Amino acid sequence: MKNKIRLVAVFAFLCAGIFSTHAQTGPVGIFDGQSDIGLVRHKGGATYDSNVQQYQVEGAGTNVWATHDEFHYLWKKMKGDFILRTNISFIGKGVEEHRKVGWMVRSSLDTNSKHLSAVVHGSGLTSLQYRASVGGATLEKKFELTGADVIQLERKDGIYTMSVAHKGETFVSVKLDTADFLGDDVYVGLFICSHNADVVEKATFNNVRIVVPAPKNLVPYRNYIGSSIEILDLADQNAKVIYQIPNSLQAPNWTQDGKSLIYNRDGILYNFNLATGTPTAINTGVASHNNNDHVISFDGKMLAVSSGNGEKGASVGFTVPIGGGEAKQITPTGPSYMHGWSPDGKYIVFCGDRNGEYDVYRIPSGGGPEVRLTDAKGLDDGPEYSPDGKYIYFNSVRSGLMQVWRMKADGSEQTQLTNDDFNNWFPHVSPDGKWIVYITFLKDEVSPGDHPFYKHVYLRVMPVSGGPSRVVAYLYGGQGTINTPSWAPDSKHLALVSNSSLLFPAFPIGQ
Repeated sequence: MKNKIRLVAVFAFLCAGIFSTHAQTGPVGIFDGQSDIGLVRHKGGATYDSNVQQYQVEGAGTNVWATHDEFHYLWKKMKGDFILRTNISFIGKGVEEHRKVGWMVRSSLDTNSKHLSAVVHGSGLTSLQYRASVGGATLEKKFELTGADVIQLERKDGIYTMSVAHKGETFVSVKLDTADFLGDDVYVGLFICSHNADVVEKATFNNVRIVVPAPKNLVPYRNYIGSSIEILDLADQNAKVIYQIPNSLQAPNWTQDGKSLIYNRDGILYNFNLATGTPTAINTGVASHNNNDHVISFDGKMLAVSSGNGEKGASVGFTVPIGGGEAKQITPTGPSYMHGWSPDGKYIVFCGDRNGEYDVYRIPSGGGPEVRLTDAKGLDDGPEYSPDGKYIYFNSVRSGLMQVWRMKADGSEQTQLTNDDFNNWFPHVSPDGKWIVYITFLKDEVSPGDHPFYKHVYLRVMPVSGGPSRVVAYLYGGQGTINTPSWAPDSKHLALVSNSSLLFPAFPIGQ
């Protein structure tokens, strides 16, 4: 009888263990904690390198499949809509072809919990996997694309969309059109499973972002969500958040000495010291309602700014010393949005609305008569000189979608450079004259003549004369992300703005 009681007790203990987790730990980077889920034989772990904002996660476990799971989980509690995004890379060749890594959303930390996972296997298999009931079977939607290394998982109104890409390419997506069986209050996070109880696998996660998007009732240009300044290294396409605030900052210019960024916030321009991480307001005199169309002269001494000082608050153009001072009005009327200096400092090009048509204009930097350079029907915007002064790059809607164009400095030989199924805005030429970066909006989200806040966007780079483009950043942003020239002087880094309602103590936070 005693032996029977012992067996029952042992069995009860083991059964309880199936639904338990190993001890949880405290916050790691932007995550609330980490746990081993299920009866794993080897304890997993996660570390965060704040210098490069990279996570390394290791874990064991027999599988994430069927009726229960075993893996290591780095998690955060969430409610409402969210966008999860990261770049993923396994460390080492691995043992099992079905080792797994990715994003996971769970209703609990129990081994048999309902879950939905954006998964990449060691074999390259890429799939959306989900368990819709506690202890139920796991189902799967496979992608044709294999070996994805950029993974995004979005929840919007209870519907989940998984988007994947090879780094440098645009996303392909799979949607789970079911009710939100997970409920609103969930765990979200990164996971790894070795698919072998005796093996520990490792992976690195870069560009880890948990985004809370703008609420449905947000009124554009009246209400704002949080902003982050990021520095993107084009060599490895890893970005680092260097500053964030709970409302809007926009359009960072990189100064010619490489020491500062200049951005706008609440009508004021700021110089952000990269060494100290502190912003200082720039005095622009009467130009006190500055927007995100501001540009630094090639010699680094002057700013052209756009400020709502015109009739009925219309934007007009000014110049002001880069260190601050009294602004001088350049454009006699508005709307006028300043975008580019000529390399010799003699001219400024801008987008102007004259008689209901937005076109590219040139004006002497000291003031004088405007010269209209484009006359196609529809919006022409974002003009910017090449470093050699021979060309002006701009974006135009004349072909139906917004695309990148180039013309000679006198306005002749207007040539389309991009021709794809996206809306492409604000081409910026690298200081070495070799590359163009521009922002891409999705045509099913944005009308061709609009570049709003708070959308899914790409930053893409192509050769200066045109040619194949590659994605260098996957973002939630839009208006204010790169409206102005944002290349570093070394042509190897970009400054940009991304957006989220959720700020993280792991990154520098301003007021």
